[in-house]
Amino acid sequence: MATTTEKRENIAVAEGITMEKLDCVVVGAGWYGLAAAKQFHCTQPECSLAVFDSQSSLGGTWADGRIYPGLKSNNLLGTFEYPDFPMDTPTFGVKTGEHMPGEVINNYLKAYAARFGITGMIRLNTKVLIAEHQDTVEGGWVLTVAPPGQSETKVFARRVVFATGLTSEPFLPHFEGQETFGGRIFHGKEFQQNADTLKTAKRVTIFGGTKFAWDAVYAYATAGVKVDWVIRSSGHGPCWIAPSYVTPLKKWIEKLANMRFLTWFSPCVWGDVDGYGGIRGFYHRTAVGRTIVNSFWKVLGGDVISLNAYDSNPKTAKLKPWTDPMFTGSSFSIMNYDTDFMELVKGDSVNVYVSEIDHLSPGKVHLSDGTEFESDVLLAHTGWKHVPPIKFMPEGIEGELGIPHTPRADAPSTDLANDPVLTERVDKEILERFPRLKDQPIWNKDYIPMTEQKGITSDDEVTPYKTLTPYMLHHFIVPPSERFLKSRDTAFIGIVSNFSNMITAHLQGLWISAYFAGKLAEDPSTAVGDKEAMEKLRYQTMLHNRFGKWRYPTDWGSKNPNFIFDAVPYLDLLQRDLGLGIWRKKGFLAEMYDPYGPEDYRDVNNEWMAKYGDMKKMESLGESAKSSHSAEPISEVKLN
Repeated sequence: MATTTEKRENIAVAEGITMEKLDCVVVGAGWYGLAAAKQFHCTQPECSLAVFDSQSSLGGTWADGRIYPGLKSNNLLGTFEYPDFPMDTPTFGVKTGEHMPGEVINNYLKAYAARFGITGMIRLNTKVLIAEHQDTVEGGWVLTVAPPGQSETKVFARRVVFATGLTSEPFLPHFEGQETFGGRIFHGKEFQQNADTLKTAKRVTIFGGTKFAWDAVYAYATAGVKVDWVIRSSGHGPCWIAPSYVTPLKKWIEKLANMRFLTWFSPCVWGDVDGYGGIRGFYHRTAVGRTIVNSFWKVLGGDVISLNAYDSNPKTAKLKPWTDPMFTGSSFSIMNYDTDFMELVKGDSVNVYVSEIDHLSPGKVHLSDGTEFESDVLLAHTGWKHVPPIKFMPEGIEGELGIPHTPRADAPSTDLANDPVLTERVDKEILERFPRLKDQPIWNKDYIPMTEQKGITSDDEVTPYKTLTPYMLHHFIVPPSERFLKSRDTAFIGIVSNFSNMITAHLQGLWISAYFAGKLAEDPSTAVGDKEAMEKLRYQTMLHNRFGKWRYPTDWGSKNPNFIFDAVPYLDLLQRDLGLGIWRKKGFLAEMYDPYGPEDYRDVNNEWMAKYGDMKKMESLGESAKSSHSAEPISEVKLN
């Protein structure tokens, strides 16, 4: 029997199939998906809602099956929580100044879902295979889902929030000779399922330079297992990683990135929304200002290099990052280990190689420089597929939807990402406003995509190295297309990544609920039917999304929005759209120098509800079906 909170209804489609209908479906139950579900449920409680997730527990990266040995948050207590659900010490056992263990974050997310009444709406082990958009006035999606222990079924969702995450689909290539290797080969996503190798393996190979790889090296080395760490010589190099407190003033790095005064040093195409366009103009459009900006980034990067003492040992010297700190996004990580990582590397338990894996043979790994060593395990941190793992219908809709797809010279006008004229105009504006970005860093003159490297292949349709268009979403959330704007039925949450993901999730979730209900103060849907307004919307969307190619060439580039010091003005942008004030500190000096954190956004929902609570709430599907303006009866849902 359907629960009251879920309020399921069934509809009959033309083919005689009984189809469940829901007012809203959220696809994904990670940080962002839970925030979207919670915000929708709390602001539109009369509407039916379900959350589909393919894993066996909620949590996304922090789900039960993803908590690998030693996993902790990069953030310290107080900066890794939803604004309206503090992670307090008595409840969760983490003290001030500590990083949160993976198990604690897992429990926290489950407590969040329970606190706001969405646990019962989450359907686990339920994968969304196909999403077919209904091109009617009412709109909506027909989702083909695979529930546990059942055959595929179809669900009609009037609105869908896609929250499939950036680390849900691992990319694991084929290594030449892996069939004869004899040991285990697995991606970091499967570390927990292979955690027994911490006890059974004598020698392991870790392949990759991201924070995931650092964590794996630490886990094996502290377990007494010999580690051979291979970082591609033709790749991006080791990630930036810093202590929690940096700069000569020893400032908390997560808070440093959210200090409004320091956000001005970051070239940001949406930065003027904070009301300080004049100051930003000085820093980025004058020679004196750019000199100051360059000095700031030099100090920040130099301090991290100094604190980590890379050059104190030949092995740690190989871990020095190759990218410019100014051009580095959220791959910038934080030292969160119980003991000194660098001292561990200097010891006998870790070897570091900057080379390529040429091939594997029985019980051995062979590098391109002729080095070979024995290995029981190959743990490959080879990246993630950043495209939602769903087949979207009708065929070819990805361009209009604004998600990554194959570039085309003959793309239709609705495919914004493949518009060369607009791309040229946008690039011109970006470089005129931020001349510093013309001087792009050369982070590896010998760069070769992994899938083009000798000894590594992949037949996967999507890889981190395949040329695809970038995401092209208005404010990184909704497609800038009349097809989707007129029916307000589609949103993406969590394609962005920054140090303030929890605050971003909270505000994006509220933004989406307001958008679905037609209650945004700055509403992109008002552009529908207005040619000039739609052109302006498309231009701004291209401007924001193309910006990443110049600002964060390795982390964002042509993939998903990824930034650090630009998070506060992005949160300002969302609040402006919601009709809320953006300055949340008490006094000018506090606004400039007091870092923003979850506590500053604690009352956002109450402020928004006070402003819009007396307005008519969004109609549920049941009411919508009765209204006279519905273009087609729901029984005419189209199925392919």
